[in-house]
Amino acid sequence: MSIIWSLFLSFIQVGLFSVGGGYAALPLIQNQIVNIRELMTLAEFADLVTIAEMTPGPISINAATFVGTKLSGLPGALICTIGVIIPSFIICLTLAHFYYKYRNFSGVQTILASLRPAVVALISSAGLSILTLAIFQAEKQDIVLSNFRIVEFLLFVVGLVAIRKFKVGPIPVIFGSGFIGTLIYLLPTLF
Repeated sequence: MSIIWSLFLSFIQVGLFSVGGGYAALPLIQNQIVNIRELMTLAEFADLVTIAEMTPGPISINAATFVGTKLSGLPGALICTIGVIIPSFIICLTLAHFYYKYRNFSGVQTILASLRPAVVALISSAGLSILTLAIFQAEKQDIVLSNFRIVEFLLFVVGLVAIRKFKVGPIPVIFGSGFIGTLIYLLPTLF
């Protein structure tokens, strides 16, 4: 099976099952591209997520485009992006029709309320994977305390406090972390 077809099938699945938005798609993309098809390492995937987060647009579409570009150039980018969009487009059209027709039905509200915890779990799983990779340079099951990276941990804590306590937006936190991290790692090489 060609890599283009494989990518298309992977991103159709991601688009079909990523209930809850772009962040909920991240563990699905990770599972398809890193775990099942082994087309990228977890470190490459974490870099991709960082870039996808920093660029404008929905993160799942950005991530699909970046995966496709990395693995198969422009054709891969188009196939992955189309693959992740098609299921959502069809599902949204169908659900919008039925939602407006049956929105006052209590069963609809029950179903939506039941999906929320699963969405939170998906987003938390993706966040935990990226956090452990950033702080320990390893997947969750391969954590070794001697690999603890204090700079990354401090940048995480400062960023979290800035966002939660001081209501700083994500863009200044991203650029600030990048700038401070670059300075910290670049300064010793200059002297």
